[in-house]
Amino acid sequence: MKKTVLIVDDSSYSRKVISLALSKAGYDIIGEAESGEAAIDMAIEMNPDIITLDNILPDMMGLDILKIIKEENLKAQVIMISAIGQQSTVADGLKLGALKYIVKPFTANDVIDAVQKVPA
Repeated sequence: MKKTVLIVDDSSYSRKVISLALSKAGYDIIGEAESGEAAIDMAIEMNPDIITLDNILPDMMGLDILKIIKEENLKAQVIMISAIGQQSTVADGLKLGALKYIVKPFTANDVIDAVQKVPA
């Protein structure tokens, strides 16, 4: 069965790059969100296997969304993808339960490699 992915990023370009890369790699893109509120609603409603999550969104921080995803006990494995690459922010993301933290700019292969490492 194909793993389902929710892409959360306020940049339509980033969403498109991630979506195309993961679709070609055989993943099922079930939704895209450009705000934190939409991301949370979609994550709860769709319960995807994987969420790619930007840390800077117009209405909230990705780290806060990550906390909510964990509090809701969703099965999703989260891969953070953000331009914020300070060690403390990366460490916070990983400590809160992100499987991987990719710093922008990223390549399609960076995303595919991270998603392929998600445990079954």
